[in-house]
Amino acid sequence: MREWGLIGAGAAAQGPDSMALKLLFWELEEHLGSSSGASVVAIDNKIEQAMDLVKSHLMYAVREEVEVLKEQIKELIERNTQLEQENTLLKTLASPEQMAQFQAQVQTGGSPTSTAQPPVPSGTTQVLPSMQNSSTSA
Repeated sequence: MREWGLIGAGAAAQGPDSMALKLLFWELEEHLGSSSGASVVAIDNKIEQAMDLVKSHLMYAVREEVEVLKEQIKELIERNTQLEQENTLLKTLASPEQMAQFQAQVQTGGSPTSTAQPPVPSGTTQVLPSMQNSSTSA
């Protein structure tokens, strides 16, 4: 009954194939009581069937995983293209001073966002700190 323990532990894949595997192990256990030549051939056939079943399960799982990974790769390529386009646009809109500051931060290993202003919601204007000080002192 050792085989039943193995089946119970690996019963995550429920369904007709799981039942077939349980039946196969039960039949194997029954045949192990007899040591005739025909019984050995039958056991060999059952083992071969079990291996084919395991192989088909593994191939199915691998194919499923490949499809998931292909979809993730496709999404990442699309995201990369979008970010490259955004990067190109931002480079064209940046002033030479901003580009020089960014290049200096990249060369020193600093984070380009460490001195950047927080993002401003679209449709609003941002008041720079230097302008705030001059407007309040006047």
